[in-house]
Amino acid sequence: MSDRLPLKTYLSAKNITRLFVALTITRLLIGCAAFKKELPASPESALKKISSFAYPLFFDDMAYDGLEHGIMQSLAYLQTVPADRRFRFGKDSFSTDHMVRSLEEFQSFIENNPSQNALKKFIKTNFWVYQSIGRDSSRRVLFTGYYEPIIRGSRQKSEPYLFPVYARPDDLLTIDLSLFSPRFEGDKITGRYTGDTVVPYYDRREIEQAGRMTENAEYLAWVKDRVDLFFLHIQGSGKIYLEDGKALNIHYHATNGRPYRSIGKLLIDEGKIARAEMSMQKIRAYLEEHPEEIEKVLYHNPSYVFFKVEEDGPLGYLDVKLTPARSLAVDRRIFPLPALAFIETRQPLMTGGGDIDQWTDCRRFAVTQDTGGAIRGPGRADLFWGNGPYAEIAAGHMQHMGKLYFLVLKPDRR
Repeated sequence: MSDRLPLKTYLSAKNITRLFVALTITRLLIGCAAFKKELPASPESALKKISSFAYPLFFDDMAYDGLEHGIMQSLAYLQTVPADRRFRFGKDSFSTDHMVRSLEEFQSFIENNPSQNALKKFIKTNFWVYQSIGRDSSRRVLFTGYYEPIIRGSRQKSEPYLFPVYARPDDLLTIDLSLFSPRFEGDKITGRYTGDTVVPYYDRREIEQAGRMTENAEYLAWVKDRVDLFFLHIQGSGKIYLEDGKALNIHYHATNGRPYRSIGKLLIDEGKIARAEMSMQKIRAYLEEHPEEIEKVLYHNPSYVFFKVEEDGPLGYLDVKLTPARSLAVDRRIFPLPALAFIETRQPLMTGGGDIDQWTDCRRFAVTQDTGGAIRGPGRADLFWGNGPYAEIAAGHMQHMGKLYFLVLKPDRR
């Protein structure tokens, strides 16, 4: 796949002016979906520092080994960040160095497997705690789950492997509008250049039906089930086991910039699946029973993901390896990545036959290392479950309210 030239190398001054005018008019007057901007809580208001009297009952329902691994991954990322970068916790902000000290101090303490009382005292003495404002007056957060799909595939197109996993296309552009005017601060668009202007990139239907990628994107692999491929897009990363036994670690690289639309919501709205029964497994079962509706349902979501191959995986937004049951995806526009978090929600207990027996409390520390197209605002968080049967079931069924907290070392604890 040939390297794409920077936009500035083939746009004349006249076309740059024309492009800016076109973008401005489209964004301000037409309101095209590709230019829509979410209106979440601001970074300053999304987290509220709470009194130590309001601290939750800090208790971790897992061994600390996984948490230590997750913290090490976050520390590895922070080593690549300038020391003076600021990370916002509500109205407060902290430097990279301070974030490193926060994680190192917490990690050092849990190495001795402290008691609940000792943990509570340690946090109260050394850490500030911030709570997400959530989605309502009770500060509730909706927790969902995601996992790493494992799919059979091939390097070459041949029966039954007919559905492609694409790399980022050559003609996909991401434009930072703040470079044109300060009033567009934080605004970006994704599209393609037509020789005269930039237009929205092809949607899912156009990519799959019209074969738009033939000349513009490399095929990383081919899989045999388009529903498996769709859920690989939703999860953002996965493993594709090839016919020779080798595994490709497939990781999110870019999207087509189209808005994410939930096919689960579509099936609920159309009365196909009851809201109380909604899960990834229910969606799969419905599509298996109604193959004639597969295209209609999948094309409801115009968003399309392009991938890259990594040596290891799965990787989150920070390009560090995710830790099962410890890595958390949040809205990076309003919450700090990476940071130490504490969650209160629910998780499933399984029967020997692989069914959910009951839901029980899930109270543990986590590290914010990922984000997602559907994870928007202070009332959403997504917990990574790893791979395998339990991970798939937990991720597919988890839709529970809870509370989300962030911890950071007090400024005077040096």
